[in-house]
Amino acid sequence: MSLSKNKENAISFYKMAYEGNPKKAIELYVGDTYIQHNPDVADGLNGFIDYFERMQQEYPKKSIDFVRAIAEDDLVSLHTHQTWPDNDQYITMDFFRFDEAGKICEHWDAIQQIPKDSANKNTMY
Repeated sequence: MSLSKNKENAISFYKMAYEGNPKKAIELYVGDTYIQHNPDVADGLNGFIDYFERMQQEYPKKSIDFVRAIAEDDLVSLHTHQTWPDNDQYITMDFFRFDEAGKICEHWDAIQQIPKDSANKNTMY
């Protein structure tokens, strides 16, 4: 298992799905099982595809930047900055678990909207 390859694959998977091609992302980067922990997304491969196809239809102009990727053992964590319509911005922290074959098999995330005002001048990323 290559930590750098897992980081590359997690970024490619997320970017491909986010930009509107979740079926291809599943085909290239996910194993036979996909366990989803985000309560807004149904469990399994089809739940993932349905969610990201709907997001692409409803919000085709959203964008994502990958701020950092950290890998350890069979896990990759991605820290992202997302911009949605009307400049609605979010920070996400996603965790992906890889199986023995190097395929993504599980996902957790935390999402926080970037507030208009902050008590400090530091960014959230």
